[in-house]
Amino acid sequence: MKFGTQELIIILIVVIIIFGPTQIPKLTKMFGKSVKNFKEGMDETEEDAPEAPKKATKKSAAPKKAEVAEEAKAAEEAKAAEEVESAADEEK
Repeated sequence: MKFGTQELIIILIVVIIIFGPTQIPKLTKMFGKSVKNFKEGMDETEEDAPEAPKKATKKSAAPKKAEVAEEAKAAEEAKAAEEVESAADEEK
């Protein structure tokens, strides 16, 4: 959305009518300080924050899924082996 010259002049006139010519410098000064403090806070946050872990790509995620599948299969095999052993113990 682009503002033309006429729109900007109308907005400026409305601001002058609402706040008055004496309050506008105070408002711009407060706004400038707010922006400055916000930027300083963002810089501090970037310096203090630890580096974020890199996002996993699809290529690196695939081996993890394979590892999980292998672990699940191994767990199922171990459970089946325990069931066989317990069934053999019950028969004795």
